[in-house]
Amino acid sequence: MKIVQIGTGGWGRNHARILSELGVLAAICDSDPKRSAEFGSKYMVSHYTDVDKMLESEEFDGAFVVTPTVTHAAIATKLLNLRKHVFVEKPLTYDMQEGAELVRLAERQKVLLTCGYIERFNPAVARVKEMVDQNRYGDLLMLEFHRENRMPLHIKDVGIIYDTSVHDIDTANWLFGDVPNMVFARAASKLHGQEDFASIMLGYSDDRVAIISSNWITPTRVRRSEAVFMDAIVRLNFLTQKVTVEDADGQETLGGRGGGEGEDGEPLLLEIRSFLDAIQGRGEHLVRAREAVNVTAIARAALLSSQKGMPIYLDLRV
Repeated sequence: MKIVQIGTGGWGRNHARILSELGVLAAICDSDPKRSAEFGSKYMVSHYTDVDKMLESEEFDGAFVVTPTVTHAAIATKLLNLRKHVFVEKPLTYDMQEGAELVRLAERQKVLLTCGYIERFNPAVARVKEMVDQNRYGDLLMLEFHRENRMPLHIKDVGIIYDTSVHDIDTANWLFGDVPNMVFARAASKLHGQEDFASIMLGYSDDRVAIISSNWITPTRVRRSEAVFMDAIVRLNFLTQKVTVEDADGQETLGGRGGGEGEDGEPLLLEIRSFLDAIQGRGEHLVRAREAVNVTAIARAALLSSQKGMPIYLDLRV
């Protein structure tokens, strides 16, 4: 299998590292000549600064698009028209109509299109999903997420909702197995050009709720969540991958990097392996492109809610 990668800045350098380790990286494309040459040399693959030139020159099976969000739709369209499998880093697009068009194109071309919602591959989140699916602690009623840190230097084109809150929007949808019918949010900019903190409430059917707090203000890095079930409270740390369960019998801690039962994997490695396996017909990738379109619609509704100071009601397809 041969995979090409478009974009190597910021988070993209991690994709390139893993694709190279897995022995599938065939070429790199980056508009920055220095960075393109650096990664081409580092991983001993062809390197380009022009996407069209790479598409003309390389034979490959799939592509990773790790470029600014505004470019996702145009690049992915070119790749899908060539019948290539495509992994697009989150968010899929700014605009849900553009995203929906990509989904339809991928379906027509009979290729896989997915989006990088990495937390589904975090072993801690997978444990909580298993608890939900097995109804281990009764119904899941409420989710609360906190994702805080200084603004990453490579983020240039989106505010915190599209860059950061979308992770927790997707995780909430996945754990509930549903999409919200109501969004209410407050967001503003304190230190940056676009919104750098946001509080979002998502209302789901049967009175279930997710509360998402994100900011680029606080100096410490926080990545945690709490799930309220009928019979337990489950707390997880996205960074340590530890899950703590409190129920009537006491408290238990599960997993964690470097300890417990077996070895917890690097989420990005698990995500990329899942995509490659799906291309080869070995299982189904966890993130469907249509779900990524829903996340875009919810993020847009959160921004609109904050601007208007009122809840936004949605009618999305699960």
